[in-house]
This record gives sequence, C-alpha cells and structure tokens, in this order.
Amino acid sequence: MNYDLAFMALEGMSKSPIAVRTEGSEVIVEGSAASFKELARLCLLLGGAHLEDEVELQPGVHVTSGSLRLRLRIAQVS
Repeated sequence: MNYDLAFMALEGMSKSPIAVRTEGSEVIVEGSAASFKELARLCLLLGGAHLEDEVELQPGVHVTSGSLRLRLRIAQVS
C-alpha cells in the first residue's frame, strides 16, 4: 500500500470524520462528500495492498467520537 497516500486520506478524514452507528440490524455510515471520497481512497489503496494490510479508523479522529471503531481489512481467502 502507498502509505503516503493512506496518511493523506486519513488526514482528510480527521478534518471531516464520518459517523458509524448501528440501527437495528443495519450499520449506517454517514459523512460529508469529502469524507466519503477519502474513505473510497482508503478502500482503493487496500485493494492494491498485501493481504496483511488493514486500516483502523479511530473514534474522535477519523470517525466521530460517538462512533464505533471501523476497521478496513483485506480478507484472507482460504
């Protein structure tokens, strides 16, 4: 993964955090258009990464302080 681009995306999300919450049986992710662009950038970076790569979005930094912690991880296929 290009860590410089990942850090830039994380810095962007720290300026405009997303909100992650559950409502019944749903997981709801809300945020500004800019924060969704940064989230998409992280997903694209992970898509070209090694299998052990993951990114964790921390409450109060990348997601709102009341949000659940969000972890983006490449699944290992057996």
